[in-house]
Amino acid sequence: MKLFLTGGTGFFGKSILQYLQSSHLTPNQEAGFEVVVLSRNPHLFLQRHPKFLACSWLRLHQGDINDPQSFPIGEEFTDVLHAAADSLDIPGFTPLNRFDQIIKGTRNVLDFSIQANVQRFLLTSSGGVYGPQPVDMTSIPETYLGMPDPLNVHNVYGVAKRQAELLCSIYASQFNLDVKIARCFAFLGPELPLTAHFAIGNFIKNALYDREIIVAGDGTPLRTYLYQEDLARWLLRILEKGQSGHAYNVGSNEVIALSDLAALVGSVLAPNKPVLIKGTSQGIDRNRYIPDISKANQMLDLRPSYTLRQAIELTGDILLGRSGFA
Repeated sequence: MKLFLTGGTGFFGKSILQYLQSSHLTPNQEAGFEVVVLSRNPHLFLQRHPKFLACSWLRLHQGDINDPQSFPIGEEFTDVLHAAADSLDIPGFTPLNRFDQIIKGTRNVLDFSIQANVQRFLLTSSGGVYGPQPVDMTSIPETYLGMPDPLNVHNVYGVAKRQAELLCSIYASQFNLDVKIARCFAFLGPELPLTAHFAIGNFIKNALYDREIIVAGDGTPLRTYLYQEDLARWLLRILEKGQSGHAYNVGSNEVIALSDLAALVGSVLAPNKPVLIKGTSQGIDRNRYIPDISKANQMLDLRPSYTLRQAIELTGDILLGRSGFA
């Protein structure tokens, strides 16, 4: 396998590289395995993550998905895993910038895939493509055809991801490209940013480094979290074994309210720190973001390897080890 990976220096990409680097490639596999990561700043990435310097199967190529001329033109690949899309709140990064990055970036990578004789293509999409989860729906199946309100500019990420999926389907039909879609929900692990808009990242930061664990809202939304090692394993399995033209939900089926999540993080990582819930309940139906993962389970034999508690313990141990406090 020769894999072209976009977004290789973000959370998804680092989870995949960490998974491969941590003894998940046997010596025999390494001999026939190569990963080329498209990175805007390879030197900075390797400076921050020197452990990847020793990976003989890994090569970083300087480039940007918005600039197709910066791709490794002339090379051929067997597989592409397209995971490049900024989901964080970036100063100066407008909704139009985000839309263009997702749509134009995806088309650039698809065009490159055709030129590079790629056999299999995986788009990392989002559970956000479904729009708000109906209150009477326990978990969202891939067959649910809801979508975010396209007239609300705050929905640009989910709407653009839905359109990127259609773009992939067009290329699959027109160029006979083997395309799979991974609709990703919520995750945790040591590579997850702790100061972004991810609730569990904030809770872990609070537990490890602050005086109290803070829940900004009322704590009633329901979520599930898949550990980053499982995320990487699932994405690679879908790329290799998934059925062309199919979407697969990627996430956990262990449901928890955010208030209970904060308490669980506290009990695991900082038993003596208080949990402060700042918001007040409005007495409305609880917000849900819960995937139905039965398709991935039944078709690809994929299931979470870690409970939420185990994933929190692993994340805390690794982060404390990195900071020198283990």
